[in-house]
Amino acid sequence: MDAPLLQKAEGPSEATQALNQRMRDNLVAIGKNRDEQAFSDFYNHFAGRVKSFLIGKGLTEAVADELSQEIMLIVWRRAESYNPDKAAASTWLFTIARNRRIDYLRSNARIEVDLDDEMLEVDEDDHMTHEAQVDLTQQSVRLEQALLKLPQEQRQVMHLSFFRGKSHGAIAQWLDLPIGTVKSRIRLAMQSIRTEIMTAESE
Repeated sequence: MDAPLLQKAEGPSEATQALNQRMRDNLVAIGKNRDEQAFSDFYNHFAGRVKSFLIGKGLTEAVADELSQEIMLIVWRRAESYNPDKAAASTWLFTIARNRRIDYLRSNARIEVDLDDEMLEVDEDDHMTHEAQVDLTQQSVRLEQALLKLPQEQRQVMHLSFFRGKSHGAIAQWLDLPIGTVKSRIRLAMQSIRTEIMTAESE
């Protein structure tokens, strides 16, 4: 095997190692001294990479641009927590990026139950009796009230599952949750809804 191939197989080149060390040093300098020059160097190297990472994870360019700016601001604020002995600068940074993306997805998926949602509307049949229409309306109201009493995380998965037709797997991927957690929240929500409706009907 010739020397260049052997060097590539053994690990990063000297230039790459030097760059990685420079980024580590930058983070340390930012954390200790709020070194603006170090931050500028760090920003210029990583900001575009963070944005590309977010776009690759399905975010729009506009959202990715906004979040990448927020992530770099987090770097400025939290650099003192970076330990160069435990992680590369890129590892530390992209952990922040992944967490910020998850926070964004979760906050934007927390859809409150829309009381005008067509799935909650009473479909009044012309042939229904007045009593039947009243009963159906009451059932719809009870369902709305039961949904609104659920904890936020349960209401979230219920809305995505039953009103938006998302599969458990799709919800788990969207919210970055284990599929078992999604199923558990739906099961608990259904139990709470049944209990709430039965209680309301018995009153």
